[in-house]
Amino acid sequence: MPKPNYAFEKRQRELEKKRKKEEKAQRKQSRTDAPEGGQPEPGAPEPADAAGAPGAPPAPADR
Repeated sequence: MPKPNYAFEKRQRELEKKRKKEEKAQRKQSRTDAPEGGQPEPGAPEPADAAGAPGAPPAPADR
C-alpha cells in the first residue's frame, strides 16, 4: 500500500482556499461596482427590514 502524499494534499487544500478567496473578492468587487438600487444577486436573501415582507410580523395596532 502506498504511503499518503501529505504535501500533495496540503497543496490541493491551499489551492482550494486561494480559489475561494479569489471568488469572494470578485463577488465583493462586483457588489461595490453595482449601483445602489441594482438587482440583488441570485440566491441572496431578501432584506429583513423591507416593509410588507412575507414572513415579517404584522405591525402592532394602535390602541
